[in-house]
Amino acid sequence: MAKFKPLNEHQLVMLPISLQDQLVPGTLEHTISELVENHLDLSVFAVRYNNDETGAAAIHPKILLKVILLAYARGMISSRQVERACQENILFIALSYGYAPDHSTIASFISSMQSEIQTLFSNVLMVCEELGLLDGTHFSLDGVKLSANVSKEWSGTIDELKHKRDKLQEKLQRVMAEHAQADQQPGLELERQKKRERRFQLQVERLNQFLEEQKPKLGRDGKEIQSNVIDNGSVKMPTSHGVLQGYNAQALVDSKHQVILAAEAFSSQDHENIEPMLAGAKKNVAAIGKDETYFQGKQLTADSNYHSFNSLTVCRNEKIDAYIPDIQFRKRDPRFADQERFQPRSDAKPALFPAADFSFDPDKQVYVCPQGKELTCHARNQVNRYRTYDIYRARVEDCAACPLKTRCLSRSTTSRRYLSIPVDSQPPNLIDEMKAKIDSEEGKRIYARRLGIVEPVFANICVHKRMNRFTLRTKVKVDVQWRLFALVHNIGKIQAFGTLH
Repeated sequence: MAKFKPLNEHQLVMLPISLQDQLVPGTLEHTISELVENHLDLSVFAVRYNNDETGAAAIHPKILLKVILLAYARGMISSRQVERACQENILFIALSYGYAPDHSTIASFISSMQSEIQTLFSNVLMVCEELGLLDGTHFSLDGVKLSANVSKEWSGTIDELKHKRDKLQEKLQRVMAEHAQADQQPGLELERQKKRERRFQLQVERLNQFLEEQKPKLGRDGKEIQSNVIDNGSVKMPTSHGVLQGYNAQALVDSKHQVILAAEAFSSQDHENIEPMLAGAKKNVAAIGKDETYFQGKQLTADSNYHSFNSLTVCRNEKIDAYIPDIQFRKRDPRFADQERFQPRSDAKPALFPAADFSFDPDKQVYVCPQGKELTCHARNQVNRYRTYDIYRARVEDCAACPLKTRCLSRSTTSRRYLSIPVDSQPPNLIDEMKAKIDSEEGKRIYARRLGIVEPVFANICVHKRMNRFTLRTKVKVDVQWRLFALVHNIGKIQAFGTLH
C-alpha cells in the first residue's frame, strides 16, 4: 500500500522573511520605493498631521504613497482592494512595512492630496529630466472620457430636478401609506417597507438640499446645462459608445519616451482644453528649471477634436508649431481616396446645393436660393468652434412647398432652412492656414507621429492599468486620481529606461 507524508492544513509555519529582500532592483516596486524614499519631497504632507503631542501615531505618508502607486500600477483602483493586498501580498506588505493600512485611511489619503499632488508630479518629472527621458521638441495632446462615480439618473436642469423631487415625494407618500397598512403583515415585509420609505426619504432630502444650495449651471453659451445632484462637476459627454456622465481626462505627452508632462481632468470638450493644458504644462516644466519659452517653436499634434479657432489662436500666441486638422482632412487626402466608405454608392441621394448656389442681393441685403426665394438675415457674428458666421433663414411657407427641398443645404427635418455665411473678420485666417499646413507632405508626416506618441499612453493607463472609470467625486478629487495614474505611468518609464541612484 502506498505511503504518503501526512497532510495537516491547520499546521502553522513560521517563515523568516526580509521585507526589503522582496523589492528586487529593476522591478517597478523597487523603483517606487527608491523614488519615494530618495527623490520625492514628502515634507508637503507634514502640515496635515497635528499629533506630535497628543493623539495616536499615524501611518507614515510614504507608506501610503508607496502602496497606492503600486496598486494603481497593478490596476487596483478600489481602496478595499489595496487594503486586502497589504494583508495578503508580500510586495505590498514589504512596501507598507507590515502596517497594513485600512481602506478608509487609504481612501482619505488619496482624496485629500489636492495640495500635494502637484509637488509629487513635478518631483517625478524632475527625475525624468535628470535621466534624459525628455526630448522637448515634439508633444502630443489627447484625452479620454471616463465615467464619474455617479449615475445619469441624477442629472437634469433645475426645473427637471424639481419635477423629479416632486415625483419622489409622491412616491414617498404612497410608500408611507402602504407602510401604515403593512403593520399587520409579517416582520420581513414590514422591514422591507421601512427600507423603501427610508430610501425615498433620503432621496427627497438630497434633492431638497441640492436645490437650496445650487444655482443653474450655465454652459459656455450662457444657456443652462444639466446639473448632477451627486457630483455637479461631472457632465454628460457623448462618446462612440453612447453618452456617459463623467470627466474628460487629458494628457500632454513628450515624444521621446512618452512621458506625461501635464495631466488634468476637465468637464469640457477637447477643443476647450488646449489653453489650460498648456498652462499646466508650463507650470510643470518651470518646476524642473525650464523657462517660460520652453514650448516656443516646438511641435504640437492633436486630433481633430481639438480643432477650433480659439485653439489655433492659443497656439499662435504661444508661438507653438501646431498640427491640428479639421474634421474633413481625410476626405482631402488622396491616400484615403480608395477607401470604400468614401466611394459614391449606387443608392446615393442627390447632391446638396452648396452655399455658392445662393446669390446675394446687395440692394435688399438678402440671399436668393436656387428656387428664387429670399433668405433674410437672422443673426450676425455667430461664433462656433471653427468660424464666425452670419445666419440667413428662409420663410417656413417657402420651404414647405419647395420642390428642391431634398437638395437644400442639409437633410434636416426643420421647417425652414438656414444659410451660414462665414465672416473672415480676423486675418490671417488660421483655419485655412491650418488646412494648408495639414494637407502638405511635411504636415502629413509630422501629424502621423501623433498616433504612436499619445495613443499608447492611454492604452497603458486605461487598459493595462484598468483606469476605466473614476471612483472619487468632485472635480478636485477626480483630478488627483487622474494625476496619480499619470504619475504611475511616468514611474514606469523611469523603471524601463532609467537607473536611479
